[in-house]
Amino acid sequence: MNNQKADRLDKLLSNLGYGARKDVRLWIKEGWVTVDGKPATSPAQKVLPDQVQLEGKSLDHPHGLTLIYHKPIGTVCSRKENGRLIFADFPERWIDRKPPLSSVGRLDKETSGLLIVTDDGQLNHMLTSPKKHIAKTYSVTLDRPLAGNESEIFASGELLLEGDDKPCLPAELTVLGETSASLVLHEGRYHQVRRMFAAVGNHVTALTRTHIGALGLDACGLGEGEYTVTSAQALLELVLAESD
Repeated sequence: MNNQKADRLDKLLSNLGYGARKDVRLWIKEGWVTVDGKPATSPAQKVLPDQVQLEGKSLDHPHGLTLIYHKPIGTVCSRKENGRLIFADFPERWIDRKPPLSSVGRLDKETSGLLIVTDDGQLNHMLTSPKKHIAKTYSVTLDRPLAGNESEIFASGELLLEGDDKPCLPAELTVLGETSASLVLHEGRYHQVRRMFAAVGNHVTALTRTHIGALGLDACGLGEGEYTVTSAQALLELVLAESD
């Protein structure tokens, strides 16, 4: 979202993660901050993001930040979980941005693959809302050979997972090998893929999310831990391409 609202200079720089508001006063004194090419005069000066430069450089994504990210195994999406945060793969300054960067949904610690990270709350809601029915596709490796009836069970809309009070929405399973498959989900429940296979007596040994809607991990060309910056609009066009 392109925010053209004028804001205090110190608040703008602090919200973009450059430092505390008290630091801005020093930077102004040192002449490091300019507004429309002229030295800034006060931390309280009302500015638009595109008017400001710090040490001769334009501000870093002042109108919002959205990433397409390849989450590695062993990283966690939430600051409440133990483990290496996904944010460690981004510039350190980004973790101090306000509003904060958040993952769109979560992948558990042992799952790798496609993840969207954004500070755009409206975009996050749009991509996670059950009403949107945005499909997520997973590549699954199993501990034991498939029995042969999993596709029918998952597609039935009658599979009730332990602890849930409603059955899973129909899901599409494509068998790729004796112990490998691709699974398309149209909802997001806690550890859903692992629990679905547990419900049919199997165990997931490796799990990768390969697609969010029409957006595919391979097409992004990202190695594990790599990301690319995009805009909310461009991302939506990629995700929703098939439904246009």
